[in-house]
Amino acid sequence: MEQNLNEILRLRREKLANLQEAGKDPFVITKFDQTHHSVEIKDNYDELEGKTVSIAGRMMFKRVMGKASFCNVQDLKGSIQAYVARDSIGEDSYKDFKKYDVGDIIGITGEVFKTKTGEISVHAATVTLLSKSLQILPEKYHGLTDTDTRYRQRYTDLIMNSEVKDTFVKRSKIISTIRRFLDEQGFMEVETPMLVQNAGGAAARPFETHFNALDEDLKLRISLELYLKRLIVGGLERVYEIGRVFRNEGLDTRHNPEFTLMELYQAYTDYHGMMDLTEAMYRRVAQEVNGSMQVKYGEHVIDFEKPFARITMVDAVKQYANVDWNEVKDTAQAREIADKLHVEYEDRHQKGDILSLIFEEYVEEHLIQPTFVMDHPIEISPLTKKKPDNPEYVERFEMFINGWEMANAYSELNDPIDQRERFKAQEAMLAAGDEEANTTDEDFLNALEIGMPPTGGIGYGIDRLVMIMTDSPAIRDVLLFPTMKSLDK
Repeated sequence: MEQNLNEILRLRREKLANLQEAGKDPFVITKFDQTHHSVEIKDNYDELEGKTVSIAGRMMFKRVMGKASFCNVQDLKGSIQAYVARDSIGEDSYKDFKKYDVGDIIGITGEVFKTKTGEISVHAATVTLLSKSLQILPEKYHGLTDTDTRYRQRYTDLIMNSEVKDTFVKRSKIISTIRRFLDEQGFMEVETPMLVQNAGGAAARPFETHFNALDEDLKLRISLELYLKRLIVGGLERVYEIGRVFRNEGLDTRHNPEFTLMELYQAYTDYHGMMDLTEAMYRRVAQEVNGSMQVKYGEHVIDFEKPFARITMVDAVKQYANVDWNEVKDTAQAREIADKLHVEYEDRHQKGDILSLIFEEYVEEHLIQPTFVMDHPIEISPLTKKKPDNPEYVERFEMFINGWEMANAYSELNDPIDQRERFKAQEAMLAAGDEEANTTDEDFLNALEIGMPPTGGIGYGIDRLVMIMTDSPAIRDVLLFPTMKSLDK
């Protein structure tokens, strides 16, 4: 088999060399005037019948039958058949065409017609070889099924699996829909640094690098938050950014070390305003991308039309773990309850941390339909305003769909004195071994001292949203080039 493959590859290079010797090198061609895509021709056949069109794409099939042949051309939108006859394109061109290989990229100009079997096709008047494929595509009927190869060679995956291309077309549409929605709401799109001295705004371990020009160690950002809040201080009342963030964490079906995050901040509102905005945004995306408010994911149908459920973390733990956290007096009692529920915790974990751990263990899997889980413990929320009536908790929510955290939002902490104390607590956690704890950001504290208005903020991962909207089981299925272990490792 390997010998046959090597022979095939040798023949393809030999064909290219022969073309080049004959002055027909495809790689010197710089353009081709494509007038239509395949789907446009099929959808508008009544208007285009008998008219001349120019199509371009990859030849996925070829059947030579003496003086006439058929081939299939695949482009961005789909594929279409072409009828190639010697009498129509000329004897020399037809000889060349017969030597073309599946995988070659060709341009065809000709008239639109239907074959005797009723298939909409293009009757070729000219065929131009635009690029010679020197490799072979995976076997036609079995396609490209090995997931590792699919992720490493996404270009081949896109060629062989039309549903993969559809996923990434939808991904682009999701992002453009979010942008349009936020623009209509008066938000300004901005860009903030990826290389930072202080990687804050989330509980995550950063990647570290070195900047030679300044001889200074820097980090890749783990969040967009702290710079966007500086812009709120500066008077840009509604800002958002869609950009890459980097977290030095594990790989699984929902995590990739670099991913796309959307964060927005709006002055003069709170986390209730963020809930309303998020609900409206998700409905808009579902309708525009899938044409329905009901979206199938796995065995579930996610309903974005109904009002999203809203429940406090304490009430959720009471409902699903049968524990009334309002009766828990201190960390010692919290640990006793965790032991009874077989929930693991560390020595550094306080009462609020343990509430969060119980929530993760007992509640998350039940939150299939869109649900806002509100009022988190202060221990896990260093950048969030306290609830005025209960300072053990903060004005924060996470949104869950399919048992996954989909969004994280706050009434933003704008008290610089309180924020400094929260940073100190984070520094203590870092010293105790928590590699995901934040460190003090003096410039951010200075910005808060200048004065930040009451503000609501939210962040959510674009990739998980795309997974839900495209019924994709793994985050790698919605990343064009996911992080992979090197083949030589």
